[in-house]
Amino acid sequence: MQDAKEEVRARLNIEDVIGEYVQLKRAGRNMKGLSPFTDERTPSFMVSPEKQIWHDFSSGKGGDVFSFVMLVEGMDFRQALEHLARKAGVDLSLFSRGDGRTAKRRARAAEALELAAKFFQQSLLRTPKALEYVVKKRGLTRQTIQDFMVGFAPDDGSSLVTALTKRGFSKQELADAGLTNRFGGDLYRGRMVVALMDATGRVVGFTGRIIHDEANAPKYLNTPQTLLFDKSRHIFGLSQAKEAIRKSDEVVIVEGNLDVVSSHQAGVRQVVATAGTAITEQHLKALSRLASRIKLAFDGDRAGLNATERAIKLSQTIGVELEVVSLPEGSKDPDELIKLHGVKQWELAITNAVPAVAWVIQQYSQRENVRIAEGKRRFSTASLNLIRSLHDPVEQEHYLQMVAEKTGASIEALTAKMSGITTNKTVLRHPKVKKTAPQKPSDETLDMLLGLAVQEPGVRRWLASVPEEITDNVNTRELLKYLTQNPNAALDPMPETLKNIEEYVKIVQLKFDTRYADWDKDDLPGEMARLVKHVISKHRENKIQQLMSNLRDAETANNESLAHDLRHQLNALIKEKA
Repeated sequence: MQDAKEEVRARLNIEDVIGEYVQLKRAGRNMKGLSPFTDERTPSFMVSPEKQIWHDFSSGKGGDVFSFVMLVEGMDFRQALEHLARKAGVDLSLFSRGDGRTAKRRARAAEALELAAKFFQQSLLRTPKALEYVVKKRGLTRQTIQDFMVGFAPDDGSSLVTALTKRGFSKQELADAGLTNRFGGDLYRGRMVVALMDATGRVVGFTGRIIHDEANAPKYLNTPQTLLFDKSRHIFGLSQAKEAIRKSDEVVIVEGNLDVVSSHQAGVRQVVATAGTAITEQHLKALSRLASRIKLAFDGDRAGLNATERAIKLSQTIGVELEVVSLPEGSKDPDELIKLHGVKQWELAITNAVPAVAWVIQQYSQRENVRIAEGKRRFSTASLNLIRSLHDPVEQEHYLQMVAEKTGASIEALTAKMSGITTNKTVLRHPKVKKTAPQKPSDETLDMLLGLAVQEPGVRRWLASVPEEITDNVNTRELLKYLTQNPNAALDPMPETLKNIEEYVKIVQLKFDTRYADWDKDDLPGEMARLVKHVISKHRENKIQQLMSNLRDAETANNESLAHDLRHQLNALIKEKA
């Protein structure tokens, strides 16, 4: 797909694509606008048409046109490529392996689904009993019906197949779209249908709800797995919610699709749904591109508890904050809450969301009698199994204290149990002072320094005094090493050894342009000296902090040999600083 990516990139101007989301104004060679990722008032979002790159100084995000679309639309790379290919008029089937047959099947399935959505909407308008159910019983407005492409599937069992067959679609093409049952007839019959859309608003399937009771008939019927619909990746309502999600920096996941529809109609639009409570890593990754906080509004039953536990463990690998929204007593879902008690109660429930781990531990405590030994054992076992999955030691300690308060057990005993160590062995007590990892010099300062070195080879001599370990960022280290070893090398065209970090190099160049475009060239060497002095000083301070922390640990453990060595290193650094 690399060739397809380059073809799409060549046909699109990054400023045109980003200009559909951000109002850009010319700022020298670059363009500037308000960040679409933060609520800023002073423009700090920069686009370089020349380098085909963007950087948002307020959020620290940046990249090419594909990374922008992935972030702003909540897409993965494949979805972003398909979206931009359609915009650029690039036929991806020409770049696919083989003869492109699968790509053509996907295109035909998408066409069939769009026509099916229009068919269902027209059918709704022609069917009074269905219209009465949708408008009066479900309370949906005309705007909501349009936004979510709500329709009605006739109950004769063949109307849709007949209509699409007349439009030239084969049985296989209709099956590819997930529109037919195993007998070749209409999959949806006598149901209110709501379109399932991808992040761009393209129809990929349907969910259908019966409008009157039928024996042995499922209440809901969803599109099966198809070329376009993947339950493990699909997020219902994302195309309608993504703007609200970005602005609020939060997303609420509910269980039912109609809960999403009701919430949006009531004005709370940062709400989406997955297939029931089956949250996957793909769901969380897609949503984490749009928001840092993800809130779950599931039932407090066993299924909801299990789903929250799974989501917590997944969220640890992705790095998102997970919270739980609890509905007031007597409300079974957001749809019912909004209808019976009003949207303010739903908004309040979202605002009062609590950290997911705390919620789960509280649920455990309510299911066990923690006043007796057996209850404490079961409660602590379940809680510690969850706490063990957390990556941050400070967060672990916080929840260990919560479990300790509920059981009366010591932190040492709980830590021993969590580690699989029996409590009759010696357990090293935690220091009273919480440790925090020393902070490296900010990536922003280092990027400015490297951007200056990229653009002005004459200042690269200063880089010899900047140690590689000053940063953990692999890209920063690689560029620093290259510039130090190649003080006179030009970076246009990009050297082969830097091709793998070309996007990062362009971003630091953009940062240089943004900050130093109006500077006198004679002032740049002095600025380089200042930046280098700053990062080295910060690095030295961090090393001193780390040595002092290590020294405290060595003294606590009565390791005099290590403590003596650390004191020697510490004194040398302090003298160097002086």
